[in-house]
Amino acid sequence: MVNLKTGPRRPSKVKSDPYECGLPTEISRTFRFGVSFYMIAMLFILFDIEVVFLYPVGVILNSSDSVFVLVEILIFVALLLVALVYVWRRGALDWR
Repeated sequence: MVNLKTGPRRPSKVKSDPYECGLPTEISRTFRFGVSFYMIAMLFILFDIEVVFLYPVGVILNSSDSVFVLVEILIFVALLLVALVYVWRRGALDWR
């Protein structure tokens, strides 16, 4: 059967299986991720959310008190860098 709008339909078992993060379903039942995977994922989310807080600062910098805001954001970025260096030196970013 050919549908001119969407193309031919050829159902199969592989196409009807649910997609699970790129892993076949046979592997995902027995495969376990290490703790380092979750640590890196949590750190990525943490730093990603903190970078999202930088967007409103770009909007505020057009105001008259922009020097104060700029100093505050530089302190914020410096603290982020200190936290990143700390995590890096502790070995949380090493993939084992």
